[in-house]
Amino acid sequence: MESGGGLSPIYQRPRTSDPHPQHRVYPYRLRKLAIERLNHVWCADVTYIPMRRGFLYLVAVMVWATRKVLTWRLSNTMDAGFCVAALEEALTRFGRPEIFNTDQGSQFTGFAFTSVLRDAEIRISMDGRGQWMDNVFIERLWRSLKYECVYLHAFETGSELRAGLGRWITYYNHQRPHSGLAGRTPAEAYGWIGASDHGGHAPPMI
Repeated sequence: MESGGGLSPIYQRPRTSDPHPQHRVYPYRLRKLAIERLNHVWCADVTYIPMRRGFLYLVAVMVWATRKVLTWRLSNTMDAGFCVAALEEALTRFGRPEIFNTDQGSQFTGFAFTSVLRDAEIRISMDGRGQWMDNVFIERLWRSLKYECVYLHAFETGSELRAGLGRWITYYNHQRPHSGLAGRTPAEAYGWIGASDHGGHAPPMI
């Protein structure tokens, strides 16, 4: 989901996964785990989005089993606030997962983010350092988004970028079939698994 307000690009070197030496790091809980239920596992990640001048940061919350993007936010800083906002909106609109997986970036290891997960009784999982394959589905999302949207449009302003990302993510969720989902789109797979999942925390369909 888009963030409100004006956004201006920033120019320093983008860094999205810097750890904080005083933050607790949680173990990676997904290794050899069969993830088949709708809200068994969610994940989140941050990437930078280049623009004609500078770049902005983008966070997305995704359902692991269906690859559906639940919420997203843009920001011109790496403050944890935009990540917390995306998480809280996802929990409000879609229920809660059993496990939430991120990398070890400080925006995810800090109290503001982890306290929301702990208060909701969600188990926290974090990738090993440098192990991008641990969060492979959202990494594939970033690659597709950048090559199919961002690199084809030299966005000038935050509002132009926000609108362009909104169109592409809607296309990704509702029109783009995935071979790993038996040819379904993420939205179709979300509805299909949700209709047959009676043991998790499936939210009402919207």
